[in-house]
Amino acid sequence: MQVDIAIVGAGPVGLCFARALAGSGLKVALFERQPHAAIAQAAFDGREIALTHASRDILTRLGLWARFAPEDVSDLRDARILDGAREDGLTISARDGRSAQLGWLVPNQRIRQAAFDVVAHVPGIALHADAAVRDVVQRSGGVTLTLEDGRCVDARLLIAADSRFSAVRRMLGIGARSRDFGTRMLVCRVAHTRPHHHAAWEWFDHGQTLALLPLNGDRASVVLTLPPQAMAEVEALDDAAFAADMQRRFRDRLGTMTTIGTRHVYPLVGVYADRFVAGRAALLGDAAVGMHPVTAHGFNLGLQGADRLARAIVEAHAAGRDIAGTGLLERWARAHRAASWPLYAATGLVASLYTDDRAPARLLRSATLRVAQRFAPFRRMIAGHLTQAR
Repeated sequence: MQVDIAIVGAGPVGLCFARALAGSGLKVALFERQPHAAIAQAAFDGREIALTHASRDILTRLGLWARFAPEDVSDLRDARILDGAREDGLTISARDGRSAQLGWLVPNQRIRQAAFDVVAHVPGIALHADAAVRDVVQRSGGVTLTLEDGRCVDARLLIAADSRFSAVRRMLGIGARSRDFGTRMLVCRVAHTRPHHHAAWEWFDHGQTLALLPLNGDRASVVLTLPPQAMAEVEALDDAAFAADMQRRFRDRLGTMTTIGTRHVYPLVGVYADRFVAGRAALLGDAAVGMHPVTAHGFNLGLQGADRLARAIVEAHAAGRDIAGTGLLERWARAHRAASWPLYAATGLVASLYTDDRAPARLLRSATLRVAQRFAPFRRMIAGHLTQAR
């Protein structure tokens, strides 16, 4: 099999990257180790993705946004950061960004489904399921993939978008700094009796981290982060006991809670690749940067990096230049590193500081939130970043 671009990983970023190449005249193939049914009918995984204005613009241009049902898109108007028992924290308001909302929440399942649907019948893009990669060999002018079933694929450019635990990244000889936070994150939808006013919460309580992602109506996705043993106890609760436990953890601030969805638990591991490019190959999405979810910015970062690379490739192809030239890939890598490293480093710092229950750390974070709340230019800067369109 010969293609111009081989993409390993048919997750949302890999699919969106392929869609961004549609109409360019390039022959694109996606290879995904999961069976076709798992990609074609995305399963609900509990995760709600916070999308910025820039990401909405990209998804609109790619044809995904129009596929979201109105009930699946929830406005995100404000973001509150709380510490311990204090009710006064830092609030980033949509008004700080001179916008009606900071962003939108869309279920990860809907993004995956829409991405598959827009790619499934696009000429020039082929999707191969049950296609795990066994080996990668770089050669002059291209890359050869060997699949587990023995097929070989020759490509001018290889894109690894196969998760933060990327096997292809290792095959390319690219190392990555990985940080296991030693905790597990549970997500579940609940109904509640007091309104959330479409404000998201990030609550660094003592011994636990809580988050609230506001959905339409008096519903929300609650996120609980705990050490593994404590999380196992929560997982063992039935739905009624779980709702009561979450109501207690949220200190009745949202009134009575009722479980309305399935629970999903994920380990918290951050990953940052040592390089984003190797020869005629590049890393996208979590394979390049796997963010801690505390900033809710991982998918936005991956999507915008994929869009930036696709634009450069389409422009190079139209001009008759090499789509995997060293200059093109290295320029993209520098830009993506400049956009991602400060956010990745700051996220790690926040996760460390705000989950440290020692007295000095608690005093520092409380003081930090009070100062940030009083410093309007800081709030406007954050809100402006979230509401800035491309």
